[in-house]
Amino acid sequence: MNEPTSIGDLELAALVSSRICHDVINPVAAIANGLEMLAEEPDQAMREAAMDLIRKSAYQASAKLQFARLAFGAAGSAGAEIDLRDAEKVTREFMQGSGKHQLTWQGPAVTLPKNKVKLLLNLAALGVVALPRGGTVSVEIAGTPPNVNFIVQAKGNAARLTDQVKSLLLGANGVAIDAHSIQSYYASRVAAAAGMTVTVEASEGEVEFKAA
Repeated sequence: MNEPTSIGDLELAALVSSRICHDVINPVAAIANGLEMLAEEPDQAMREAAMDLIRKSAYQASAKLQFARLAFGAAGSAGAEIDLRDAEKVTREFMQGSGKHQLTWQGPAVTLPKNKVKLLLNLAALGVVALPRGGTVSVEIAGTPPNVNFIVQAKGNAARLTDQVKSLLLGANGVAIDAHSIQSYYASRVAAAAGMTVTVEASEGEVEFKAA
């Protein structure tokens, strides 16, 4: 698909929905597989393995949906604020579910305007995208609320960000948008709504996002 950076609201909603479904379909399918095993498998050891699969997959699905609720959802009425403690909790559980990523979080326990928190969560998720082999995502919130700035660092082997994702995040024109890159485009839209500017720097083993 060769769409310009600015896309309509219906297409934006469709692509974000596709992205969320893509994220949760694997753990949900694993739950279904585990339930089939329980129904058909008489061996107790195999039944315990099936229950373990169901438990882990249910945790992953719940963590991904709770994260998506804050990162993409309305999260209250216009002008609402989100507690950073809630943001940290859903981000930490989201990353624990992958089994490959760790989170460090430094910042005050305050509430911030929802668009700023949504931007922070989407940058953290892009940090995961930048670490296909796993690694550490470090989140730092600095400044005096509500005038804060964010630094999100993704460190690990093969840390990288595709030109497509980077260009959409920085608001470039004429870049293809699909369900895989929609998060960076959405983050760019949220940054504009929050009155913040995002920059990206990449070096060997590290990708750093800043928003101010």
